[in-house]
Amino acid sequence: MSLLEKLFAVGPIRKAIWRGWYPFLTRRLRDQDVTFLNYAFETDPPSNLKLDSEDEVNRGCIQLYDFVGSGADLRGREVLEVSCGHGGGASWLCRRYHPASYCGLDLNPAGIRFCRERHRLPNLCFEQGDAQRLPFPDAAFDAVINVEASHCYPDFAAFLEEVRRVLRPGGCFLYADFRFREDWSAWEAAIEACKLNLLTTRDISQDVLRGMNRNAARSDALVRDCLPSFLQSLGRDFAGVPGGRVHEALQNGDLRYQAWHLARG
Repeated sequence: MSLLEKLFAVGPIRKAIWRGWYPFLTRRLRDQDVTFLNYAFETDPPSNLKLDSEDEVNRGCIQLYDFVGSGADLRGREVLEVSCGHGGGASWLCRRYHPASYCGLDLNPAGIRFCRERHRLPNLCFEQGDAQRLPFPDAAFDAVINVEASHCYPDFAAFLEEVRRVLRPGGCFLYADFRFREDWSAWEAAIEACKLNLLTTRDISQDVLRGMNRNAARSDALVRDCLPSFLQSLGRDFAGVPGGRVHEALQNGDLRYQAWHLARG
């Protein structure tokens, strides 16, 4: 295990690293108008999701959000997305599924400033806050969405309890993320132990791998253009570029990407 991997294994240190990494990334990517920080999704055969021309550059990332968000009827609902990144997924889901309100929350203050400037829709807002201490009252939302973020949290079980707290009875949790093989058991145990009812789950590793391959050229170019040379190897891992650790682990089965639909009873 590398020194970096040992540091990431300690929850508070992992959180501190991500707290510094994401604002740095926002500053580096700002001029490139990067509105998605998640990996991508591509079915076989391709879904041919209808997109406006300005959304085509983000097709793979949009397809991941669309897959997760389509797990429940969001129309007319009050929705919270925890760890919304640069807000591209929030914007897409608002435009496609027409919730009554959609709040994107993220720990990264630079990212929230970017979201507020970039995504202006009448039913969409962005707030800065911590996923493990959600700044909302009990039973405030009909749906909570979390895409590719919970692996950053020091205490995943505490996050699940916060999700349950802010959901209304009958509300849904639409969730997708990845874990390396050594973390699968703890991941599954936390979900089984939480006080949410499992409705569906699906391994989407191959769909995400196809999405990574679809995005490979653009992701690699962003790493080369936006990161200093000493961080480019780490950047390729983070971006899921072929040859990087995350891409290889997904390809050989040492990393699993899973989608879940849970509900509060």
